[in-house]
Amino acid sequence: MNVISPRSGTAFILRKGQKLKITDPEGEQVSDFICFNLNDTKEYLSSGRTIDYAETIFLTKGHPFYSNRSNIMFNILEDTVGRHDFLLTPCSADTFRIIYGDKNPHRGCFGNLCEALKPYGIEPDAIPICFNVFMNVAVNGESGKIDVLPPKSKAGDFIIIEAEMDLIVGMTACSAEMSNNYSFKPIGYSVIENHDPTI
Repeated sequence: MNVISPRSGTAFILRKGQKLKITDPEGEQVSDFICFNLNDTKEYLSSGRTIDYAETIFLTKGHPFYSNRSNIMFNILEDTVGRHDFLLTPCSADTFRIIYGDKNPHRGCFGNLCEALKPYGIEPDAIPICFNVFMNVAVNGESGKIDVLPPKSKAGDFIIIEAEMDLIVGMTACSAEMSNNYSFKPIGYSVIENHDPTI
């Protein structure tokens, strides 16, 4: 298993048919996940289209995830948690400045994704809303108010996705205190070949 250190990020290629297992080794740790079409990076994971077609903000096993062009980028095959977020943007230095009042803010998931995706030619302005794996966001159905709550994930919980096209994937171990119950921990991930039945 590959490990993303606390408050850092990575990027890699996931081929069509390959599976990706994202694991929370210690529990209550979010991973911001984004992907782009390897062959045309102007096609990217779309929160709006995925939520629209699924008719729910709580995406889990069985849901396809769509691009801005309404093509399926991946599906969730397994999910031991069942609660993730696809509403909130990656935390950034501005997040920490505006929400937390930090004077010398961390660059956050956005900054980590910018660095990790730069070798693939993806510029900061091209990074959209991420699928925030294990993030627990409650929405009040009357007022619309949102609350970031501790993740429901426990040590060893995971999701498994399967790529429906060749992807460039960016992932983080989230840097925002509130998202991770005020403790920064690693995220694990493993790429599983499409001929490997042991998932």
